[in-house]
Amino acid sequence: MKSTHALLAFSLLAPVFAPSSASAQDDYDDLDAPSSQKKPKKQREMRRPEVREIVRGFYAKSNVGGSLYLLDFAGVVFPGTNVGLSLGQDIVDQERFSAAYEFGFNQGIHNGCSFEEQVEGCAGAAGPGPFIQGDLRTYTIQALLEGSFYPTRRIGLGFRAGGGVLFSPLLMDEAYYTQEVVTDTWGGVSGDYHSTPHPLVMGGPTIEYYTKLSHFSVGLDVDAFYAIGFDLGANVTGYLKYTF
Repeated sequence: MKSTHALLAFSLLAPVFAPSSASAQDDYDDLDAPSSQKKPKKQREMRRPEVREIVRGFYAKSNVGGSLYLLDFAGVVFPGTNVGLSLGQDIVDQERFSAAYEFGFNQGIHNGCSFEEQVEGCAGAAGPGPFIQGDLRTYTIQALLEGSFYPTRRIGLGFRAGGGVLFSPLLMDEAYYTQEVVTDTWGGVSGDYHSTPHPLVMGGPTIEYYTKLSHFSVGLDVDAFYAIGFDLGANVTGYLKYTF
């Protein structure tokens, strides 16, 4: 009986006094222990894999916001909405600086003063004209370069600039527009707004915040643009970006 009790006590106390197993030592490193410093640097780095909360690279981006015109169309074409889709890629990825290129497609939707009212001058306009159909839809294909600095790890402040081409198609029957609007109402006076594409240049500041969902960021783009043969305008849009 005593031998049975002794055997039981030994089996319970043996793990307390036994040295740690080699497999347990392999599971972790005591970074403060002198032995850990003797291991090659490459081996130590392999035990601590890098975890990136901020991802940069190829991305897709959607913008939603507002748009307005500032010169000839002011008071005639009212502020409207602007939506856009873009694809781009970060080509510089540093801790405090990044750069990217981007290709996008934007659509603007505006209500405007009717073509009859433009003869006498719309309320808020400088005078008669500019002899545009009134309500507008614009489609813009654009390419931009962007550079951003990072005062903190998750917030980027940058500037983007580029160019493209703007289209504003006719929204009414072409025969009616030619006869009833241009010839009869405007007396043959018409701006070449709807029949040709308009090259544009654009640029402005951008702000980006990298969320804790590592592939997602949100931000704000403020773009001033000038479309040749059209007008000077600005888009202010918020965006959601996913980096693959």
